[in-house]
Order: sequence, then C-alpha cells, then structure tokens
Amino acid sequence: MIIAIPNVLTAAQVTETRQLLESTQWVDGRITAGHQSARAKDNQQLPEDSPLARKLGETIVGALERNPLFVSAALPARIFPPLFNRYTPGHSFGIHVDNAVRQIRGTPHRVRTDLSATLFLSAPEEYDGGELIVEDTYGQHSIKLPAGHMVLYPASSLHKVQAITRGARVASFFWIQSMVRSDADRSLLFDLDLAIQGLNREHSEHPTAIQLTGVYHNLLRRWAEV
Repeated sequence: MIIAIPNVLTAAQVTETRQLLESTQWVDGRITAGHQSARAKDNQQLPEDSPLARKLGETIVGALERNPLFVSAALPARIFPPLFNRYTPGHSFGIHVDNAVRQIRGTPHRVRTDLSATLFLSAPEEYDGGELIVEDTYGQHSIKLPAGHMVLYPASSLHKVQAITRGARVASFFWIQSMVRSDADRSLLFDLDLAIQGLNREHSEHPTAIQLTGVYHNLLRRWAEV
C-alpha cells in the first residue's frame, strides 16, 4: 500500500524548515545506513542527534498526529524521530531495503519499521531527478511530490532515489511502527475506514455505518499490538 498524504506541513512551515536547514551543517548520509545500504547510499544528512533535527522532527510528528489520513493509513504505535537528508547533483541512493528495527539514539527504545515515510521539502521544479522509486508486486512506482506532501509505503519494499542532475532535493524521512504489523491487514482496515467515512458523509448515522464501524473496531481489536 503506497499512499500520498497531502499538506502534512503548511507552506509557511515548509518555508521555515527550509530556511533553518539552509544554514545548518550537513554530514555524510551513510552514518545511518545499514551495512548493505551504505554501499548504495550517497547523500548528505543532518546528524541524528542534532538539536535542529529534534526541533523540526517534533513539528512533523505533531502535524502527523493531527492528520486523520495518516492516522487511518498507518495506525501508528511509534514514530521514529524524523531525519533529514539532501541530494545534490551526482547524489543518489541505490536499490535497498530499510532495516527491520531501528534504535532511537540515546534511548533504550527500538522501533520496528513497518512503514517508511518521505516528506518532501523541495518543490518538484527545484530539481531534476531525485524520484523515489518503490517496487511492489505491481511493478515500480515513481514518486515526486510537492513540498509539504508525504508518501507512506511498506518498509519491506525495495526502493531507491534516482540520481540528481540539477538543483537540490531536501526531504525528511523516518519510519513508523504500526499497531497492525501486517501490511495486508492494515490495507483492509484502511479501505474499511474510508468506506465508513464515505457512508457517514452520505447517510449520517445510518445503521449500516454503525454496524461496519463495529466490524472495523473488532478487527482492529483482533490485530492490534499495543
């Protein structure tokens, strides 16, 4: 399930974030890569323990907690503190799979990476190349969204970032541990939730909507790990 989530950040928040990132110190992006993906990774990154990364990450997490589409699609249990990267001409990230479990630096906490997220902070017209390519059973999907928009996809997916040929691609990336581990189960719940919302819009408090809401919560009760 690959889902685009629009307007996670407002235009003003994107502008402020970009201004802060333009004046910061970037480091080699391989510092957070696993053994295999480090060989394919060539970009720059904000240090994971950077105070600026923590500040901007808190803004993103706060926005996600208020975003009903994200909550419905991800059913988040834990969100890994957002990281930030930059690709400039010649940078790319070859095909790889994200680590299954990530340690939150400076804490004993770990996050199982059920979902990967990329929040675009550069407008598509600012750079050439830099598409996020995600592979699933239906083939390859090329993703390049407006600034402030985010894509959510299974962390088990093979994916890569195409080489940049002009400009700079700045983004935030992070992972989510869902209450529902299975992508297939999560997809069913998401589709059911959307159907219930649509029914409620057309027929407020219809008995069928109430019945389906009960089915939704009983399935969530069966599958959720909290």
